[in-house]
Amino acid sequence: MASGATAAFRTCPVTGLKVHLPAENLIKANAVVAVVYFLIGVVMALLVALTRWQAVHLLGAEGFYRALTAHGLNMLIFWIIFFEIAVLYFASAVLLNSRLAAPKLGWLAFVLMVAGSGLVDLMIVQGKADVMMTSYVPLKAHPLFYLGMILFAVGALVGVGLFFATLVVAKREKTYEGSLPLVVFGAATAAIIAVVTIAHGAIIYIPTLLWSMGIIGNLDAGIYRVVWWGLGHPSQQINVAAMVAIWYLLATLTTGAKPLNEKVCRSAFLLYILFINLASAHHLLVDPGVSPTWKIWNTSYAMYLAVLASMIHGFTVPASVEVAQRAKGYTKGLFEWLKKAPWGNPAFAALALSIAIFGFIGGITGVTFGTEQINIISHNTLRIPGHFHGTVAGGTTLAFMGVTYYVLPLIFRREVVAPGLAKIQPYLFGIGIALVALGLTFAGSYGISRRHWDITFAGSAFPVPMDPTVSLLLAVVGIGGILAVLGALIYILITVGTVLFGKRTAA
Repeated sequence: MASGATAAFRTCPVTGLKVHLPAENLIKANAVVAVVYFLIGVVMALLVALTRWQAVHLLGAEGFYRALTAHGLNMLIFWIIFFEIAVLYFASAVLLNSRLAAPKLGWLAFVLMVAGSGLVDLMIVQGKADVMMTSYVPLKAHPLFYLGMILFAVGALVGVGLFFATLVVAKREKTYEGSLPLVVFGAATAAIIAVVTIAHGAIIYIPTLLWSMGIIGNLDAGIYRVVWWGLGHPSQQINVAAMVAIWYLLATLTTGAKPLNEKVCRSAFLLYILFINLASAHHLLVDPGVSPTWKIWNTSYAMYLAVLASMIHGFTVPASVEVAQRAKGYTKGLFEWLKKAPWGNPAFAALALSIAIFGFIGGITGVTFGTEQINIISHNTLRIPGHFHGTVAGGTTLAFMGVTYYVLPLIFRREVVAPGLAKIQPYLFGIGIALVALGLTFAGSYGISRRHWDITFAGSAFPVPMDPTVSLLLAVVGIGGILAVLGALIYILITVGTVLFGKRTAA
């Protein structure tokens, strides 16, 4: 440890990176809380999956919607954004060898996010917010639910602002040379998208809070949906940009791969900034809130520029790995480079599965939903949750799991415990999530509703007989859910075990 002006830094003897200690503490705090919310989301996921599996049908209507609300918010919002804030601090301070611009602001952001997310979960547990993640008007939750969402959004915005301020500090103090490294550039892309996304959440939840308190008499349901989806789906676009940045990082860390053409990769990130938030429109294509002209522009032109960006990244990362592997001498035939890849490294396994599941399940289904004619028949079916389980769970969460295996020794300075379990963890989770996503997608193709807790409508005046094929597909969802939950619990066990009991190391 140096003294004087650099006393707040330590240098990693393996990577040579200078780690700003206040930034390290904030990374630890946000990552730990992220894993806590991930655990809550995992427990709720199991309850939802075992209810969707009609042969089990675990929960009643009230319990199902409560579990679904908690699952959606804890997984898509709290787990993901807490982890992404940790990634932003890591990318701006650690990867640039810089000090964090204002650590006290980072702690303010952290307190706001913890207080807000805690309020939200408290209201859900007490049964005062059974409104699902979308909380569509006229469904009404307790005012503290909306206050919690506002506090969380403001805290996240402060954290994103601190990331940008740290980039300015790094540039001014010349802690790096040339352009931003590609991984940091990708993180900056996620942060820019996050500003637009989280601002939408704050904007729509403020009048909704006043409405829930009785100060405002009425909210227009159509306007609510249009503005809310500026938060709901673009939050996944933050994930996509952060996920891709981690892809490049993991490719380098696991195989030594380098992007084949950084200019093309940076251009693809720019396409994300300009066009990817338009993908949220696939939730609005059957709504009257946006004009037919806008829908045609969005679905026929603009959205595919974002798809092009994902295709560039989806081909570039595997290609860079192939080039790196062939440079090591793995040149026999077409696929020796792939066969000799480090499949026993959980970080590489998570990278490969993340790319495959995101591309072939999440990405392809998302493109089809952007077509208005298909959207009309698919939107309120299980095809939609099938899609975002391929993107958020199969893509983003696996990437986050993969990078965790490097963050633990670098930031927490602990050796990863249970390396044998770590090797199988990404495969359990990845196979399970793939089954969940495919089961939901194909069940949705049979017209199964995404929002009704009992697809047979038992006890109603018009019960629906169970189709044997649908029953099989929902069993696949249940079995896949159990596998995914097992993989997720192993990840949590390894993470917590490493932080608490892992062998301390200076490297």
